[in-house]
Amino acid sequence: MKRVLVFMALFAFFGLIGSKAAVVKKVAPTFWWAGMNNPELQILLYGDNIASHDVTISSADVELREVVKQENPNYLILYVDLSEAAPQTFNITLKKGKKETVIPYELKERRVNAANVKGFDASDVLYLIMPDRFANGNPDNDVVPGMLENKVNRNEQYGRHGGDLKGIENHLDYLNELGVTAIWLNPTQENDMPESSYHGYAITDYYQVDRRYGTNEEFRQLVEKAQKKGMKVVMDMIFNHCGAKNFIFSDKPSKDWFNFKSNFVPTSYKTASVQDVHASEYEHKIAVDGWFTEVMPDLNQRNRHVAQFLIQSSIWWIEFAGINGIRQDTHPYADFDFMARWCKAVNDEYPDFNIVGETWLNSNVLVSFWQKDSKLAAPRNSNLRTVMDFPLMEHMNKAFDEETTDWAGGLYRLYDYLTQDLVYADPMSLLTFLDNHDTSRYSTNDEKAQNLTRYKQAITFLLTTRGIPQLYYGTEILMTGDKGEGDGMLRKDFPGGWAGDARNCFEATGRTAKEQEAFEFTKKMLNWRKGNDVIGKGSLKHYSINQGVYVYERKYNDKSVVVIMNGNDRVQTIALAPYAESLPKSQAKDVLTGKVITLGKDLTLSNRQMYVLEF
Repeated sequence: MKRVLVFMALFAFFGLIGSKAAVVKKVAPTFWWAGMNNPELQILLYGDNIASHDVTISSADVELREVVKQENPNYLILYVDLSEAAPQTFNITLKKGKKETVIPYELKERRVNAANVKGFDASDVLYLIMPDRFANGNPDNDVVPGMLENKVNRNEQYGRHGGDLKGIENHLDYLNELGVTAIWLNPTQENDMPESSYHGYAITDYYQVDRRYGTNEEFRQLVEKAQKKGMKVVMDMIFNHCGAKNFIFSDKPSKDWFNFKSNFVPTSYKTASVQDVHASEYEHKIAVDGWFTEVMPDLNQRNRHVAQFLIQSSIWWIEFAGINGIRQDTHPYADFDFMARWCKAVNDEYPDFNIVGETWLNSNVLVSFWQKDSKLAAPRNSNLRTVMDFPLMEHMNKAFDEETTDWAGGLYRLYDYLTQDLVYADPMSLLTFLDNHDTSRYSTNDEKAQNLTRYKQAITFLLTTRGIPQLYYGTEILMTGDKGEGDGMLRKDFPGGWAGDARNCFEATGRTAKEQEAFEFTKKMLNWRKGNDVIGKGSLKHYSINQGVYVYERKYNDKSVVVIMNGNDRVQTIALAPYAESLPKSQAKDVLTGKVITLGKDLTLSNRQMYVLEF
């Protein structure tokens, strides 16, 4: 009898242990909204051994359609139907034996009217900011206890410098004065990695702003304040890979959440193989499925759970913060069909929203393959409205340093390249730029920075040709950077963004004479461009190079702008008869000088001189 009682006691004891309440560590997404266009919601639950629990939900109008278990017993993936759901908080209950864990889940009322979410387009100019390097508005969040990289060292090019969202917010008036209409932020989501976390491209939490930048609410506040000043906000996202310290990798749901069954195999970086009709299967697979680095595991978007997880994370930020656009990192490195599905899913929810994909390829043919409605990709369609015109960037970084002939060099590069725009489904939706956070700055060194003629020609062309221009922070004050000296040198701190800086380039008094001249020129051109339908909506017509001079016209309805640019270091006189169809009047105002220019039989331009004539 005594043995029976002992056995019963032990049985009860271990039974209690076996049926202890579940501890849920992560819920993703953290909340959602009723009334979305797509009624399906994936809810990912992460906690110790939760897969052995039964799942129920308390709502009568939220249907639990599927409960998915993974290789890892620490995950449960729920798929629910919200077709009939009103805003509410319902309970997700995990039950095992007599123990229950209740997880309240909120469906919020939508705060964003999808019809009012206006994406960026050719009427905008994007200003690219790396948050860690722009300005430090809140020194109290420089170091966050518990995060892996817990120091700030502004002398270390790959270390954290302390820039944050508050720093950007503090300088919205500067950006508004400059004349930009949209801010593109390098990744702001959590990068809790041991080192080099400043750049943001190794995300460890898709639903959390990095606490060293601020909070989710502070991000939303920044978006709202920027929009009140007439500036849109574009958010950088990364679907190809995540950081190795992301819980979905460090305790992965299953091996097939990552390519090569979660084993590190480096990419070849040769993404031309995606559209190469002669490419071997191996070349294609190693380019797309290979990993950037061992600390950036390559996500397998062909796994339906991974795909839904990523799609929802982007829609969550649009709805939560009201952003106007997304820049998708390393777009061709991810699965084509998934990325196409993602672009469509976003535009199904927000028809006027825009996404730009990083398409770092060396020819317009290869870049054009990735644009929405490309004939080269048919019958497949990427659904990606805007692609990045890297080939034009390469030409612009040479054109204004070279002498121009009628058949080669200098401005001929630009003319010749634009004659090939027939390969693009929509040339006006290309993102154009002189540089960005991954390339040498347009002014690679001080000598180039001092050549303001070179600078002014480049800015004028960038802001008047077809496409959506992007400026990299500090370009307007001639910041320099050579990629050969390290990526950190391309991402220097903006002078004046930190208390105690030797000078403050956010103010005219802190700039050198050359910097001030560059700033004022850029400001003039940007503010002239702002709201100018001729440039934002107009067609492009151009003429072949004549005596080293490039002439092109932007036209919208009965208004036009004609740009005349001398690509040589010598005086040139050109006959105007060949351009008669773009010169409707004998006089026009020059935007650059404010003077009225009389147009006779010919026109003389001094060394590298430009006209921007308004008709």
